[in-house]
Amino acid sequence: MAEETRANEISTELGPAQEPAFKIIGTRPVRPDGLDKVTGRAVYGIDMRLPGLLYGKVLRSPHAHARIRSIDTCRARALPGVKAVVTAADLPTIAGDPAHLDDASFALYCQRANILAIDKVLYHGHAVAAVAATSLQVAEEAVRLIEVDYEVLPPVLDVVQAMREEAPVLLPSLRTDELGQKSERPNNIASHVRMQRGDPQQAFREAAVVVDREFRTSTVHQGYLEPQTATGLWNSDGQITIWTSTQGIHNQRQQIAGILAMPATRIKMVPMEVGGAFGGKIRVYLEPLAALLSRQSGYRPVKLVMTYAEVLQATGPTSGSYIRVKIGANAAGCITAAEATLAYDAGALPGSPVLDGAGILLSPYKIENFQIDAYDVVVNKPQTGAYRAPGSANANFAAESVIDEVCEKLGMDPIEFRLRNAVQQGDRRIDGTVCGRVGLVETLLAIREHPHYQTPLTGKYRGRGVASAFWFNWGGRSSVTAAVNPDGGVSLVIGAADLSGSRVALAMVLAETLGIHLQAVKPVLGDSDAVGYCDQTSGSRTAFSSGLAVYEVGQKLIQEMAARLGEYWGVPPAEVVFQDGIFAAGAERMTFAQAAAQVTGQCPIVAAISVHPQVVSPAFATHVADVEVDPETGKVTILRYTAAQDVGRALHRSNVEGQMQGGVAQGVGWALYEGYVYSAEGRLLNCNLLDYRMPTALDLPMIDAVVVEVPNPDHPLGVRGAGEIPIVPVPAAIANAIHDALGSRLGMLPMSPARILEAIGVGQPTQPEVG
Repeated sequence: MAEETRANEISTELGPAQEPAFKIIGTRPVRPDGLDKVTGRAVYGIDMRLPGLLYGKVLRSPHAHARIRSIDTCRARALPGVKAVVTAADLPTIAGDPAHLDDASFALYCQRANILAIDKVLYHGHAVAAVAATSLQVAEEAVRLIEVDYEVLPPVLDVVQAMREEAPVLLPSLRTDELGQKSERPNNIASHVRMQRGDPQQAFREAAVVVDREFRTSTVHQGYLEPQTATGLWNSDGQITIWTSTQGIHNQRQQIAGILAMPATRIKMVPMEVGGAFGGKIRVYLEPLAALLSRQSGYRPVKLVMTYAEVLQATGPTSGSYIRVKIGANAAGCITAAEATLAYDAGALPGSPVLDGAGILLSPYKIENFQIDAYDVVVNKPQTGAYRAPGSANANFAAESVIDEVCEKLGMDPIEFRLRNAVQQGDRRIDGTVCGRVGLVETLLAIREHPHYQTPLTGKYRGRGVASAFWFNWGGRSSVTAAVNPDGGVSLVIGAADLSGSRVALAMVLAETLGIHLQAVKPVLGDSDAVGYCDQTSGSRTAFSSGLAVYEVGQKLIQEMAARLGEYWGVPPAEVVFQDGIFAAGAERMTFAQAAAQVTGQCPIVAAISVHPQVVSPAFATHVADVEVDPETGKVTILRYTAAQDVGRALHRSNVEGQMQGGVAQGVGWALYEGYVYSAEGRLLNCNLLDYRMPTALDLPMIDAVVVEVPNPDHPLGVRGAGEIPIVPVPAAIANAIHDALGSRLGMLPMSPARILEAIGVGQPTQPEVG
């Protein structure tokens, strides 16, 4: 009863939301790119056709860890139709002793080594050489003719084993950054960071309940349908143009400039439509190779396309991990202490998202006594990349599983426990940031009051699980350009890649700002020469940051048009007011279209805006899942799933709901099906879409997306990022539901049928995950 009273008090304190009168924002218009995509007219990277086009193919290592003694390309070069062959020897050299590179040189080494192996191959599928030929068949034959002499070395695939002193060392220049100090000897631990506050040991001693658990998670791929592709043309004047499927043209231009040691201004990136990314198309893989092959072939364009086996072998999945979480709470249900260790594998080169995992681990909750240790560790797998809220789903799985067990030991409802501990405005997060206006409590109340949670779940081997989650969100740099046309239409050039409908969302922002019809705004994606610098589409930043840029560019257009109309009407510009698409001064009135026809004839009206917001509001979500477990087969069926999420302000409501449902679908893959499987020698065994099992429509119920809108006060339209947090609580919610169904708690992802059977004492013991 006390918990119910407290929750009601919270709801009353928050009060009803004040809704502004939007006409376009919050609606569900048709996407401007939708027709081309459903009719097949949209142009993707694989569709590139240029005169004189050559076809590229990459030779990849069959070994996970081996020294390259020699590479003989003579037979490949002699094959009729072969126009170019490149190896790491064609990359700019890095000065210094390979065993003692400084930080800047080591970072550059890592960038180049991931494009073409330098001295060693570090994972199965590591690129060793590339060829360009007049046909794909000739290119494939040529790579088979390249002879590589390998000295095979023992691989290390498991993150815990890689941390041991006796483990094989992957990178002779890698020395642990241990709490700010570099280790003397090379090893596989790239860094160790600690976050702490208060006295957790004393708090544990005073706690009424303490739960301490260990967890393992597999390496998981983003699973986009379109493989990596790039077409490069190195012109004889030294200018490079690259057409590619990318999350960020400017970010990739900077990467390529570093890899090829050339000015970024000589590189033009042309974005194609993106057939899925989820973080996997930030880093370059084929783009520098296309450029090098183009130069060597006599400045002919070269196109490379990965097979899906290559995508799984050699692009950046997210980390496998080991996580230990210990949480203490008092008898009143308040969290008093926490301790955690996170070790994430980075793949073969440093840079796992372990700090993100450490930062989100317990951020939904008020905790004054904690210590979190985070380790970034290299292993013989492809270098990890971003995957939708990088590092978060595995960390949240561990933390929310322990939270659920704490609730169970205290005999408290999981929603009420979370309401009691939920961060609100003014509370300090784990990373020390003081929360602004956030909506975790609202998501908890939305789930508690939802018919799903209110409806009893009956039946044997059925269970219900709850999990809450946090994601930082990101602002980043955004640039847009807009031009008013004489007919009242506006051309909007956007620098951010459109992965999930941002074109329509940003067009809606401009149409709302200018008081015009959405159809009057034409949004297009600019290339890297046509629009100012824009960070990649990631971190849930596009609607927030590019939306802010679009809003401000709209205000700038209004100011310029008001000034022109003031001259026309013979009044000071300050007397020209604009509201709901109408300019007015005294008795004078003009619609936006009428004003455009009048003032653009004097001089074109063009505005460009760049923003870099420094205050970014995080996202919170709460999910509830119902499952049924078959005790004979270990199969888990998801009966019902509801996701509540604070999105700040939903610009395009269908897009937001689609993001939430898509995130849940991917999270189900993490929870039940997906994970890399390696042989003892380090070969990836499930590098195809039959053996790498992703969920299909048959594996999912209809997902109820509950859009909670707690407007972000730091954005003129109240927007928060919405795209990443939907994946974060899914594995934990399903794990908690499985525990409710079986009474057994699983500590490994994926929670496969074999592991389910083992948990209930039927199957054979499974080995710790090394994928």
